[in-house]
Amino acid sequence: MSDRFALTGARIFDGDDWHEGHALVVRDGLVEAILPTGAIPSDIRVVDTGGGLLAPGFVDLQVNGGGGVMLNDHPDVASIETICRAHAPFGTTALLPTLITDTPAITAAAVAAGEAAARQKVPGFLGLHLEGPHLSVARKGAHDPVLIRPMTDADQAMLIAARQKLPVLLTTIAPESVEPARVAVLAKAGVIVSLGHSDTGYAAASAFAEAGASMITHLFNAMSQIGNREPGLAGAAIDIGTLSAGLIADGIHVDPATIKIALRAKQGPARIVLVTDAMATIGTEMTSFTLNGRTIYRRDGSLRLADGTLAGADLDMISAVRFIHRVVGVELSEALRMASLYPAQAIGQSHRLGRFANGTAADIVALSDDLDTKGVWIGGEKVFAAGSDTVR
Repeated sequence: MSDRFALTGARIFDGDDWHEGHALVVRDGLVEAILPTGAIPSDIRVVDTGGGLLAPGFVDLQVNGGGGVMLNDHPDVASIETICRAHAPFGTTALLPTLITDTPAITAAAVAAGEAAARQKVPGFLGLHLEGPHLSVARKGAHDPVLIRPMTDADQAMLIAARQKLPVLLTTIAPESVEPARVAVLAKAGVIVSLGHSDTGYAAASAFAEAGASMITHLFNAMSQIGNREPGLAGAAIDIGTLSAGLIADGIHVDPATIKIALRAKQGPARIVLVTDAMATIGTEMTSFTLNGRTIYRRDGSLRLADGTLAGADLDMISAVRFIHRVVGVELSEALRMASLYPAQAIGQSHRLGRFANGTAADIVALSDDLDTKGVWIGGEKVFAAGSDTVR
């Protein structure tokens, strides 16, 4: 017997438009239809969500940790499950666990764990993001400079082999450490190449975009900035229409005025997308943790090394949506798209994620009118309910 139900009682945002007085019908883990409430078939289960709104689940392309776990410290399936579970209460239904620059052995373990998570269909697991080690030491941020190195033939082969076993593989590289020809080979093999942690100029960034790079990692952070004679990587991210750009919208990494300027100036069709760059702290009360043997401190809404360097973000996705909507002034439907449809488009997954249409994944977030998370479904299964002590 098929599992079929209808969610009612809330405004529905399908990724494009709003629907009032309608129901979201789910069958066997997929969206079946959006119907007027009067047209709901009599033989299916009806769930009243009690007001608020329903929206496509959030898609986070940069998640270093959560639930007290960092992927770097424990590159295994159990950690991936913990990270996905920790982010579900904040509306994230699909994410890329992210490995920060590490040793070849840790990288291999993370890839193996990702492959196993894909086979086991871990709820919320979308693929992997390997942020480094092929970056620029000049823009290392919190990455360990000892572990940063140029890409080799073996590294390229590893990425291609991993992509064959993962639904999505994204890697952040810097033009200083990787040749454009390698990017072309990786892109042809289906690896999503993002430029970041780089001091490169506009011309080089443009050349890498032409070679197949399609994203920019955490816009404005750990990259060359816009200048009067050199637009830098930040300028390339905004001006080149084929580059999607991740944005950490917490009011700490990028000033709200700068975000407004970037949103007005961004050339399409690619978009600016919300990412959390979240660390182990999400879903916990912990005040510090370690990365590559260095302590990172949680204070005043930020995560920093002892020298004050920002080290990821203490941010969840619904908080990013609220910030971009309430502080930056982005219209709510666009803020929701920045957290769901646009990241899905950036990684070629908008046919199944980021929108409600017949056959898309029933990844759903129920929000109150105040944009608090009330409930979350992944593949039609409820994994979080406000007021519950457990997350499935």
